Amino acid sequence: MDTFDLSEFLGVFIDEVDEQLDIIDQEILVLEQEGESPEVIQRLFRAAHTLKGSSATMGFEDMTKLTHEMEHLLDHVRNGRLSVTHDLINLLFKCLDELKQLKEEIVSGQDPRTDITPLIEEVENFSIQKQPEQEEEKASGEAYSLEIQGHIDSYRGQGLNIYKLSIQISAECEMKSVRAFLIKNQLESSGADIIQTSPDFENPDNQETDYEEVQFLIATQQSQSEISDLVKMMTDVDEVAVEDLGQQAAEKETAVAAEVETVEKAQEPAEEDKKAKGKEVHSSPKAEPQKPKEKKPAKGRQASQTIRVDVERLEHLMNLVGELVIDQTRISQVSGLLHNRYTEDDTVDDLVQVSDHVARVIGELQESVMKVRMLPIGQLFSRFPRMVRDLAQTLDKDIDLVIEGQETELDRTVIEKIGDPLIHLIRNAVDHGLESKEDRAKTNKPPKGVLRITASHEENQVVITVGDDGAGIDPEKMKKSAMKKGVITAEEAEKLTDDEAAYLIFRPGFSTAKEVSDVSGRGVGMDIVRSHIESLNGIIELDTKLGQGTSFKIKLPLTLAIITGLIIRLADRTFILPMSNVVEIVRIHPDTIQTIKGKSIVVVREQVLPVVWLHDLLQIPRGASENRQLPVVIVGVGEKKIALIVDELQGNQEIVVKSLGKYVGKINGISGATILGDGRVELILEVAGINRMINNV
Repeated sequence: MDTFDLSEFLGVFIDEVDEQLDIIDQEILVLEQEGESPEVIQRLFRAAHTLKGSSATMGFEDMTKLTHEMEHLLDHVRNGRLSVTHDLINLLFKCLDELKQLKEEIVSGQDPRTDITPLIEEVENFSIQKQPEQEEEKASGEAYSLEIQGHIDSYRGQGLNIYKLSIQISAECEMKSVRAFLIKNQLESSGADIIQTSPDFENPDNQETDYEEVQFLIATQQSQSEISDLVKMMTDVDEVAVEDLGQQAAEKETAVAAEVETVEKAQEPAEEDKKAKGKEVHSSPKAEPQKPKEKKPAKGRQASQTIRVDVERLEHLMNLVGELVIDQTRISQVSGLLHNRYTEDDTVDDLVQVSDHVARVIGELQESVMKVRMLPIGQLFSRFPRMVRDLAQTLDKDIDLVIEGQETELDRTVIEKIGDPLIHLIRNAVDHGLESKEDRAKTNKPPKGVLRITASHEENQVVITVGDDGAGIDPEKMKKSAMKKGVITAEEAEKLTDDEAAYLIFRPGFSTAKEVSDVSGRGVGMDIVRSHIESLNGIIELDTKLGQGTSFKIKLPLTLAIITGLIIRLADRTFILPMSNVVEIVRIHPDTIQTIKGKSIVVVREQVLPVVWLHDLLQIPRGASENRQLPVVIVGVGEKKIALIVDELQGNQEIVVKSLGKYVGKINGISGATILGDGRVELILEVAGINRMINNV
């Protein structure tokens, strides 16, 4: 066999493995819910088959062997020799977890440490023990024949054509094995499913084949002539023969259908007897003879128009666009100044027009690059169904998980960073929020609890909600726990509203859990969740009703790279406030500021708000404030609002966020820096950090 270096394809292989593992994860859950659905089983089989082929090509034998055993298991289900049971689903998930572990070992480059032999034996034993005795007596050759026939029957049931291709590769071809793989890829790209190959070049032990002639058994929507022309177009192909196996399969299907009908008639009295005794029968839909399907023009699978791009290239492109945004702001300012100074100069008018046009083009470029960085949040949400299922089993709870808005797009950086906080919220909801079946029955609730995860766009933000219909948060219990832990005093507890008491859950070290849980830990992580979200310039809101449930709403910016900022002046210094944190801008007279117990407050629209001179926090001298209206920026931090007094508001503009770098480190109240249009470097304020500074004063 020709040898060639496959290491350069490792990144593509890992991407494909991730994609197929996600499919397997989702489809196992669907299989558990829907039972023996031929479409679901086929999608599972195809994903396992793709993994087997890819891993064999790359030489990862353990992954190849395990996916091969999964294929056998799924094939037994597809052909009716195994039923979809709780044990089968758990075994499939066990295989999936092992595949994920094998992938992690490949990514890390470490020597394989996972021993798959016990799991393979478990899969083999499961297949043998669960099959009817007559299946065990069949010779291995006949069983293999039935397996292939099962594939053919399944594909024909979907209206696909079954062809056997015999392809002669040119003797002058120097890398026949590569040509064979390219032919296989071309067939799959056209929409064909590969049922079998000869020689079996997916078998890593098959190293001595010369590949002068290869055969494929395929299922496709395309005609014989279309498949033949497709292969003939490829170089180094001498001859192509396409044999239609459809007629043979049709005869086999007719015989099987007749046998199934006979068996079903014999079973009908038994089912009626069960119903008469009050037992509900959960039977699969009866197989009806397939009507001849009208042949439709072959569409095939549309050729992929996507390419894989290194993330670092996207980051570099985003940085360049950011520099363009900065330069364009400067150009707009300069052209505006020139236009005001030379009002009758046509050249200056031309400059202004060109500047406006460049601004529009850069705006479109920025939007396009932003879209390239966007990913559907469903890629993150797809982790949760399996997690909720396993947690529900561990806690013996019945939970209906509802996910909405999976198509909502969010910057990939935000998606990567929001995963852990969401997992914590979900685990808390399952463990502490949703009651047991017994407790739900006592309050006349349905035994099945509902956990709802949604995502949607709201102006320039993405809103993610995690809600349950559980017991809700008891405000009195929260107050007692907070006083016991010394978080608040009894006097403070009396003044708290129910909503304010619920928000105590975000205090560091706070928990109402009676005992440590393996599911959600010690319940002390909600302050970490909040801090994590605030570090993304987001906010988290809480809505709870005792006995009805709890909902956490997370609001995040679409991207962290370019944001809209409010430019403020303090004395001779300029700072930027993220507009995502700005609730309202007002002007107040100094006389309206009151002092209660040493704290300054102001009443705005019947709301009592704490007032803070931003100058004092940042150690900048205050300006003269007598007899003039003070500009006040009201910012939101979760449920809390703060009135920040500044000297001047200088407008808002889009800014490129630059990190301070490791040599500066983390500065409380500062999230980064930016370059304004006039070339000045200014700091971006972090509202959550400012709130922490206020609490520490």
